[in-house]
Amino acid sequence: MAFKIITDSATDLPKEVEEHFHLHIIPTPFLINGEDYLDRESMSTEEFYRKLEDSSNDISTYHINSYMFRNAFEPYAKAGDEVLYCCFSTGIAGTFNAASMAKEELLEEYPDFQITIKDCRSASLGFGLVVYKLLVMQEKGASREEILEAADYYVDHIQHIFTVETLYYLMKGGRVSKLSGTVGEALQIKPILTVNREGALDVLEKVRGRKKSLRTLINYVKKTGIDLPEQTIGLCHGEDPETMEQVKKVLMEEVHPAQILTSCVGCAIGAHTGRGIIGIVFFDAGDGKYRKYFDE
Repeated sequence: MAFKIITDSATDLPKEVEEHFHLHIIPTPFLINGEDYLDRESMSTEEFYRKLEDSSNDISTYHINSYMFRNAFEPYAKAGDEVLYCCFSTGIAGTFNAASMAKEELLEEYPDFQITIKDCRSASLGFGLVVYKLLVMQEKGASREEILEAADYYVDHIQHIFTVETLYYLMKGGRVSKLSGTVGEALQIKPILTVNREGALDVLEKVRGRKKSLRTLINYVKKTGIDLPEQTIGLCHGEDPETMEQVKKVLMEEVHPAQILTSCVGCAIGAHTGRGIIGIVFFDAGDGKYRKYFDE
């Protein structure tokens, strides 16, 4: 019996992490003009963002349903494997409930199936970074019990800070009123957003201009992060590698993290933010007793 860590594509983990750890990533579905697609599988992010910017396309997302989860989980149940599934925040989507329904259905047929569904109260590379930490621990020989305990610890200490280039998609999704969004666009207002402890989106503040919004992100990391020179920091972008590289350069110069994990925001989240989102994820606590798994 093996202990498997799996997740979904809303983690926005880079391909090299997926391949190195042979990570099973369940794809998140989305719709373009009524046709179903799967994040990371059906089309590239480049093509997705091109379609997103074409106003003639009707694009929407929906969370992985219980049928999809059953299909993803059942091979592990049949093999007698134990699973830790790290999922998208319940404060943003219904993923946890759908996964839990699939679990209950499978337990009727496979009563010995051991599966833990962890609400990571995070989005994008926020819970991607949690998953990455757990995978490194597993690779370095951490026990099942330590990994499950560490999942709780890192979820409790993950921090997100991000901003968007345009308010259009937040208006479209109803997170910003049309009036506020229209005025904000005219004044070049950029929201600084976080994911709170309950896993829901909060607006931290609003600033004018792209340059100031990026500086605000970096200052927040410097103010809130702990043991930053020992941390792996996550940096994600919405098909804007030039801005991502600018932010990465400043982080390396001013924060000196041990590592920066970079990735592109995928379809599941990009549909609600648009091209140009920039996000930084990090921890507000050190590794503590798990530090031994990250020392070279």
